[in-house]
Amino acid sequence: MSSLPWREAWQAALYGPDGFYRAEPGPVGHFTTSTHGPLGAVFAEAIAALADREGATHVVDVGAGRGELLVALHRGRPDLDLTGVDVVDRPTALPGSVRWLVSPGGAELPTDLVDLDGVLVVAHEWLDVVPCTIVEVLDDGTPRTVSVDAGARTESLVGELSPKDAAWCAAHWPMDGMPRRGHRVEVGLARDRAWSDLVSRVRRGTLLAVDYGHTRDTRPPSGTLVGYRDGTAVPALPDGTCDLTAHVAVDSLEQDERWTQREALHRLLGRPGVPDHALATTDPAAYVAGLARAGALRALTAPGGLGDFHWVVRRCGRLTG
Repeated sequence: MSSLPWREAWQAALYGPDGFYRAEPGPVGHFTTSTHGPLGAVFAEAIAALADREGATHVVDVGAGRGELLVALHRGRPDLDLTGVDVVDRPTALPGSVRWLVSPGGAELPTDLVDLDGVLVVAHEWLDVVPCTIVEVLDDGTPRTVSVDAGARTESLVGELSPKDAAWCAAHWPMDGMPRRGHRVEVGLARDRAWSDLVSRVRRGTLLAVDYGHTRDTRPPSGTLVGYRDGTAVPALPDGTCDLTAHVAVDSLEQDERWTQREALHRLLGRPGVPDHALATTDPAAYVAGLARAGALRALTAPGGLGDFHWVVRRCGRLTG
């Protein structure tokens, strides 16, 4: 394989015909997110509570994987209209009432995902896998785009920044005064555009992006691009065998509010608490379920972990919430 700019190689590795996200068993076979397993039931409870608060009757899950969040939402709130969006065909586990749209992948969205009304759009760990330009600073301070050859496992610094990428860096991730060679920037312009495109498809409703990320004061000096395979972080290599992800510059996105996941879930669900021990005698199953819910909520709000995820909220029009 010849050398390609990281953004192009990344796109092909995740969303090409043999891309990572098209293979079975899907993301859940390699890593766990807030939408998977026991955590997913409590996370779905929070999403349903947010939909109620915002006055939404329809939840759209962008980057829905194999529909795990949608299944949990349908189980807990069958009154909600549900739609999933991902690059694969409709998962067989989805309830029949759930709508499914096939997406081209990355920043591209289905053409019929438009004119959404009365909706909560959830983009959970979507923007971190929208490929973006990778930049490295040379010894003399000059920024160069990074290309990668997956076959040779090598990188090269060959391209100049486009004027628009350079303008984004100047506004959001300035390179003046950076350390020399080795300092990397993940240019968030592609993510900003993807998010703005999603926002433009909502006539009335609320959009929520949930992702790990950073702000201007916490930009990582060496970047965050990494691979994941079989539950383990691996070197980022765009060969289709691993996930490729980089943290999101969350403060550059269009937004009305931004919370940590910990703040959001405490607002929506309250703080985790142990059920009354007397319930262990009168209703053991309910007691065990209460313990499991409290444990999941603690995991979803844990400092240094899932609790530090960012919730970016954007509202369009006005609903009744």
